[in-house]
Amino acid sequence: MDDESHGGGESVADLAFDPDRDRGVLTPSDREFLLGRKTDYTDHSKKQKRNRIRRRVRNAILDFTILFEHLDERDRETVFDPEDAERDAYTRGITDTLAFLHLGTMGYSTPFKQMLARGVSKGEQELAGSEYRMVNVEFNVDPVGRIDVDEVVEKLDQGAFEEITDEELRAFVRLLAESEDFSPAPLREEIKGQMDHFARRAEEAATQRDRRIEELTD
Repeated sequence: MDDESHGGGESVADLAFDPDRDRGVLTPSDREFLLGRKTDYTDHSKKQKRNRIRRRVRNAILDFTILFEHLDERDRETVFDPEDAERDAYTRGITDTLAFLHLGTMGYSTPFKQMLARGVSKGEQELAGSEYRMVNVEFNVDPVGRIDVDEVVEKLDQGAFEEITDEELRAFVRLLAESEDFSPAPLREEIKGQMDHFARRAEEAATQRDRRIEELTD
């Protein structure tokens, strides 16, 4: 898998695929092997390499029980507070971790959906410091099929943004980006020009909401 397979930018490629990066679950040698940068392996040494990588991944999964229960909060917060230039790379890493777990647990004894719900619930209980913190975690995988483009455009023309579903939005943006007539550069500048106005209106709405709640609860 090449370093642009997910559409990542240079900063993502520079960090995740940097041959001089410190070891994590994978050693630098493991990375060179998986990325195909080193090919002078015999069939026997390839098998040994894959076995070692599998063992390390399994042990890394078990290590997360220790990390969750015993790593200091300050240390955890530091891990998830990367430099701005590295944030995209870590975001992709977290996303790919979830993708890896989703694929890896296909057919597993406990469904991924159930483990995800348990994990989020445990995190919420840790934040609350109480097992009485109970949350409802929803996770569904619903494939996006054909969307009615005319219907989506009509909603946009009418400003009925709240009626556009997430599936329609994702599909529409994907189709727009793949259109030969689409040019992201001028759109970027136009949206940047409108963002200050949007943010100001959103802030005004939040302020009005808080004021209204105060009036209702007095």
